[in-house]
Amino acid sequence: MQADANKTPLARACLHASTPNQTERQALDQSGNSIPLSPVSQPLAADSLPATALPVVETFHSLQGEGLHAGRSAFFIRLGGCAVACPWCDTKHSWPADLHPQRPLAELAGETEAAAEAGAAFVVITGGEPLHHNLGLLCQALEPSGLPLHLETSGVDQLSGRFAWITLSPKRHRPPSTELLAACQELKVVVHEAADLAFAAAMAVQAREARGGSHGPELLLQPGWDSPAGQALAIDYVRRNPEWRLSLQSHKLLGLR
Repeated sequence: MQADANKTPLARACLHASTPNQTERQALDQSGNSIPLSPVSQPLAADSLPATALPVVETFHSLQGEGLHAGRSAFFIRLGGCAVACPWCDTKHSWPADLHPQRPLAELAGETEAAAEAGAAFVVITGGEPLHHNLGLLCQALEPSGLPLHLETSGVDQLSGRFAWITLSPKRHRPPSTELLAACQELKVVVHEAADLAFAAAMAVQAREARGGSHGPELLLQPGWDSPAGQALAIDYVRRNPEWRLSLQSHKLLGLR
């Protein structure tokens, strides 16, 4: 086997994973009550080398439906493969990577350039869990389009590729890595029950800590689809905590893809 010293820095980074840090600490919520900080996982290793083809579930040009960029024209590349397995996931068909065709990066680059000409303002790399794959070459292939690259991730893997905007959507059952907490521009937590609010508060604290106590990412709560309880909880929390804002799945409300 080729010596690790001969691999590129990106490949070496992807080959090394650390043991999850299970140390629990305490933080204070807005009322001054103690809340546990969830253990922060060390990143998992993605594919060791940047791929020249990736499993693609679908590509489409639509409007971004969620987060701070909601309502803007976007070109989506949905990659196959996800081991995070959220029970409420609305794209479970994307989980098995081997069920989706391997598409050359050149094809994806061509579609991205066509989307740019058709009015797309940015590209969204989503999944599945896109960081299960090394995204270095994909990002390079898409650069000539001139479109900013956005990433939607749960944060359980090492970061690869270069992105103008990272939306971190952490999950209670699979906490994100410190690397992604420090790198994200947007922290978006899905709410179904009260425990999700405590988790969101803990993630906000950890994101600030990961940046050395500096200003953290934009903070959003998004009610789970068809979750009246989650909707009521999220609205009430945002009303009482002005640093948070509400995110809705507007594309579903409008019947968009």
